[in-house]
Amino acid sequence: MKADHFFNKEENDCIEASIRKAEANTSGEIAVIIVDESDPYPEAALLGGLAGGVLSAMLISDFFFHDSLWYFLPLSLCCFFPFRLLTARLPNLKSFFLSVKRKDERVKARALQAFYHKGLYKTKHQTGVIFFISLLERKVWVLADQGIHEKMEQEPLNRFAQLVTKGIQEGRAGQALCQAIEKMGALMAEHFPGSPDDTDELPDRVMID
Repeated sequence: MKADHFFNKEENDCIEASIRKAEANTSGEIAVIIVDESDPYPEAALLGGLAGGVLSAMLISDFFFHDSLWYFLPLSLCCFFPFRLLTARLPNLKSFFLSVKRKDERVKARALQAFYHKGLYKTKHQTGVIFFISLLERKVWVLADQGIHEKMEQEPLNRFAQLVTKGIQEGRAGQALCQAIEKMGALMAEHFPGSPDDTDELPDRVMID
């Protein structure tokens, strides 16, 4: 499913309401960004093409050409291209050819890129937090600005990310995200209580990047 259709209207409304509720008692700001994938991963398409091409060539050569090497090599080349294209277009297949470490690295890097691309670092007290969701990798990264990290460790942010990740895996992403946002708001309120002159500096809606 694409990022712009991942949450339905009811879930989007719940997320916006949760952000407003969380921000009501804190000077901190919360934003949600969702992307289809954190990287095009060309190496995954290449590996998929090689694996599919070789396997297909082996089967065809075995059944029709008595394992002839003269047929195997050109068949491998011919089958490589459609399997590379298929891997590039099917997220689950592409993900199969990626290591957990590779996906983790790219999601973290893409979250940081989105943080700056969307201007989320421009809050008055540097107290912005984003929930970054990358669909292909089924991973969530919670990224906080400098002001947050001066009073909070990354570990509780990771717990919120794990809560949303589990929700995505169980098919209740919207509900899990709303819960995580409200928990994040309660934690932020302890360190960054609200004040009468607070303004809403970041969008409450789910952003697509």
